[in-house]
Amino acid sequence: MAVLVTGGSGFVGYHVVRALRASGQPVRALVRASSRVEHLQALGVELVSGDLRDAASLQAACRGCRQVYHVAADYRLWARRPQDLYESNVEGTRALLQAAGEAERIVYTSSVGCLGLRPDGQPADETTPVGLADMIGHYKRSKYLAEQVAREAAAAGQPVVIVNPSTPVGDHDVKPTPTGQIIVDFLRGRMPGFVRTGLNLVDVRDVAAGHLLAAERGRVGECYILGGRDLTLAAILALLATLTGRRRPRLRVPYAVAYAAAYADTAWNLLRGREPQIPVEGVRMSRHLMYFSPAKAIAELGLPQSPVEGALQRAIDWFRANGYA
Repeated sequence: MAVLVTGGSGFVGYHVVRALRASGQPVRALVRASSRVEHLQALGVELVSGDLRDAASLQAACRGCRQVYHVAADYRLWARRPQDLYESNVEGTRALLQAAGEAERIVYTSSVGCLGLRPDGQPADETTPVGLADMIGHYKRSKYLAEQVAREAAAAGQPVVIVNPSTPVGDHDVKPTPTGQIIVDFLRGRMPGFVRTGLNLVDVRDVAAGHLLAAERGRVGECYILGGRDLTLAAILALLATLTGRRRPRLRVPYAVAYAAAYADTAWNLLRGREPQIPVEGVRMSRHLMYFSPAKAIAELGLPQSPVEGALQRAIDWFRANGYA
């Protein structure tokens, strides 16, 4: 019987598919009609066309699958129609879980963005208090509500395990993600400065491995942070400088300046009918040190902890080889 992966054409989804295929499992990947799929085709997977807002396509995709990895999400820090995020992320998750009623195990991909942060800047974990009011922007709110749907399904008896990846880096970041865009901008010399913030970087291959380990060893209804190493943005840029031989930016941008740039960028791009390049919500998020502890996933799942330098090098090489920089 096949294993279904939603969002297989995305960054994390591709690596989950890759890990499953490496373990010898037959994989069915749910992709949208507009998705780039050549990298999936190279892995020899069954492709099915569908959308999280199309319940019938989810029913067809889940049919006959013993495991489901629900990785797909509408990941945007700005949307002209915010309701799209809730329809895909919240109602789409609800519809997918209903369609996967016969699955033996379901792994739902949430985000550390749905978890609480400690006011002292120390690493948070799965128990750090948090509520909907703490979510910044529609993307985080939609993912928080979607995680509640997954929790409710588990409480009702469905075999759902939740994973919360931190900030994955590595190869095949096609879109790219906001973190991948930082790497691309660095390679292009388009990063004159940086704000004071911190991220938990993790090798995307470790994140993929964490998904498979969650299916095998995770406790139903539990959440597991799939994280790696806490680093300031300045430290990340220093690593990129070491790996590439390029000079790192040294100008620390005050938040007031970053906010002004974000609002100006949003207004200018909306006048031109384009999406903002510097979302205001992204600047709001950066005011916090987004540090997390993967200790629970290491202890219970055996989550690997690969050096982030290797993941950053693969990202650099892949972006260069594929014309991003």
